[in-house]
Amino acid sequence: MSPQNKRTTIYLDETLHRALKMKAIEYSKSISDLVNDAVRESLTEDAEDLLAFDERVNEPLVSYEDMVKRLKKDGRI
Repeated sequence: MSPQNKRTTIYLDETLHRALKMKAIEYSKSISDLVNDAVRESLTEDAEDLLAFDERVNEPLVSYEDMVKRLKKDGRI
């Protein structure tokens, strides 16, 4: 383990753990690498979502009720 890595304990559902173990073997990776990759991907998606929110901050808000009416009017629902 490199000095840049932190050790932690996580508890996984037994079935998820088994699947993760099998995937690690299939891809010749460690479970830690797979978990790090998944967390990194999730955080990247969060960052992209936050950027999208920032880009749309000046757009007018549309209420749920108005959106449903608009969808009905346009024949989408």
